[in-house]
Amino acid sequence: MFQIPSRICLRCLSIPRGTRPIPSRQVSILKSKSRAFHKSRQTLASFAPPPPESLPKASPTRIYTRTRRWTRRLVYTAIGIGALYGLDREFYDSSFLRSIRTFALGLIVASDYKINFRANPPFAESIEALHARNAQRLFELLRTNGGLYLKIGQAIAMQSAILPPEFQKMFQTMFDDAPQNRWKDVEKVIREDFGKSPEEVFGVSFTGDPKLGLMERKARASASVAQVHWARLADGREVAVKIQKREIAQQVGWDLWTFKVVTWIYTKIFDIPLYSLVPYITERLLLETDFENEADNSERMADFVANEPRLRGRVYIPKVYRELSSKRVMTAEWIEGVRLWDKETLTRPWEGPRKQGSPGCKGASLDAPNPEEVQKALHDHPLDEKLKPERDWWKGKDGMGGLGVSLKDVMTTMVDLFSAQMFLWGSVHADPHPGNIFIRRLPSGKPELVLIDHGLYIQMKPEFRHQYSLFWKSLMTFDNKTLGEIVKGWGINNADIFASATLMRPYAGGDHTTSEELSKLSKKERDKRHYEMQQKMRKGIREILGDEKKWPQELIFIGRNLRIVQGNNQFLGSPVNRIRITGYWASRSLVDSPDLSFSEKLKNYGRHIIFNLVLLSSDAVFYGSKVRQFFGMGGGMEDEIENQMRHMAKDFGVELQHGVFDG
Repeated sequence: MFQIPSRICLRCLSIPRGTRPIPSRQVSILKSKSRAFHKSRQTLASFAPPPPESLPKASPTRIYTRTRRWTRRLVYTAIGIGALYGLDREFYDSSFLRSIRTFALGLIVASDYKINFRANPPFAESIEALHARNAQRLFELLRTNGGLYLKIGQAIAMQSAILPPEFQKMFQTMFDDAPQNRWKDVEKVIREDFGKSPEEVFGVSFTGDPKLGLMERKARASASVAQVHWARLADGREVAVKIQKREIAQQVGWDLWTFKVVTWIYTKIFDIPLYSLVPYITERLLLETDFENEADNSERMADFVANEPRLRGRVYIPKVYRELSSKRVMTAEWIEGVRLWDKETLTRPWEGPRKQGSPGCKGASLDAPNPEEVQKALHDHPLDEKLKPERDWWKGKDGMGGLGVSLKDVMTTMVDLFSAQMFLWGSVHADPHPGNIFIRRLPSGKPELVLIDHGLYIQMKPEFRHQYSLFWKSLMTFDNKTLGEIVKGWGINNADIFASATLMRPYAGGDHTTSEELSKLSKKERDKRHYEMQQKMRKGIREILGDEKKWPQELIFIGRNLRIVQGNNQFLGSPVNRIRITGYWASRSLVDSPDLSFSEKLKNYGRHIIFNLVLLSSDAVFYGSKVRQFFGMGGGMEDEIENQMRHMAKDFGVELQHGVFDG
């Protein structure tokens, strides 16, 4: 390859002797290349780096201290939150996360109402729209958190008739079954409480050993706090094993603390003394997670029923097996029956043998499962086996039979039972919704009412129980003087409103000052004053709940019981005069109560005879409603009462839009 030397002179281009001369054209090309080369060398030389000594002193490197600091903070915060989330989820069953979620939503809802609850909301289309969006927020929070939050949601649902209609619609589905825990979580609870496996505790086999009992690993029912599994012990007893969900033990403390804090914040923001009720409510909720307390309540109620001739043989309380129970596990007698909400099965004709009751009535033993079917179910559906026999022979070959019992007998027994609890024994079941009541048919054809789930009870002191009995008796006789004295002692200023709330119908015996004042308003004026009336209602609540020393907090759960029983009667078509039966027990308890002296009982007995004559007027109203119902001119007595209450409540800015068990 031809290379151009670094320096070329003309002498070098001279032709040596004996060689051939270079053409002039090539010489000119070489000269031009030489000039171009020297020019490029000069250009490259100008780009040569200067010597180090000629450079100025170097400036210090710029460090972004604030950026680095915040970057480190963000990284550490993210790591901390991730670690906290992992620990909370692994060891505390997301209790901290649930509390944070509750606080955040509580502040959002409180701020929303504080800003927008006024005649013309600045950031909402209307007060109805404000209620709707906050009802949706609260509903989603309760469903997401689960556990005790579902219990609180069910309590709201039972009292939702006094809430805005948007809340009423949203909380109709609060009684749906909750998701059930996996078997390994159930097994862990049993091992922690008994120190043994389920097989050892209950003497069962999951492989079909004929010498041992059986147990289903899939729950038959699941609620907010516990789930129920069917089992048949080796001695032939069939039991319902109620097992608390594993996460409840970790969550209950956090949940109740969060409930206290949120209620305290709302008390301060809205100036309603709700916080005074918190200790009593949280104590009841905490007791509901203690299954030893539930066993105590169940056995106490069984003794009460066994010693009361008017209820013995009509009411059944399942046996509790203490040797197979603990604080988080309760084993009781398995109940075969029809739930109260299955009205069609209750009333359809009986197709079983005559003079024979439905399975398990009066505590009779139940037939054993077929061994071949058991083996097949264990083989085909492990962890999802169904081992309990259906026992539906009493429905006939076509499966269309029923218990053939009278709804009147069913409701009479129910009102008798809960009235006795309230006025005679002072031990009140505060959750008698249709899912906790089974009906069985006795050989005589009469219904047998089975009451389960005895976790939520209140105990009434004798003095308060006597006052409450006298209060009900005064309601029925329009004894406004006695009525006013009693409620004044309870710290309640408006006897009319409280009497109406207790009866679940407008009280017709008061002075009517409040209703008369409101009745003078035109419809347009009432609509215009809707917001002002709700404000007055809040003031009324403040007056009722303000003096916690006077106000009997048992009334919270007594009112809940009354409302549920009224809803049961209404659901079944108002077959009985609930108010008359309740009033009768209130008056009779002042004669039968063991806490009163003989002279007081004798005096009350004379008054009770006169009181029975007064109750005849209530019967006249009841049978009048039954005649109208028969001819299709209206609903039952409870429906008429509901309509009357709806009209009265509307005057106070409250919309009653549905029955207690709608949805």
